[in-house]
Amino acid sequence: MLALAQISVSIIIIALILLQKKSSGMGAMMGGENGGAYQTRRGLEKLLYYATILLIVVFAGLALLGLLL
Repeated sequence: MLALAQISVSIIIIALILLQKKSSGMGAMMGGENGGAYQTRRGLEKLLYYATILLIVVFAGLALLGLLL
């Protein structure tokens, strides 16, 4: 059961990371790149960013739980 949860969370994390890379690449392709200057995240990009962080923490917690069991 724990292994299934880890696999599910890891697949979702991979998908979220790929979505983030895709959106940043599209902005650069359309001329939206600022030469590496700091850019704030807005809307869906911000949601994907925080969801990725949350799921990474959940994955780490599941991994630690697996070590304890």
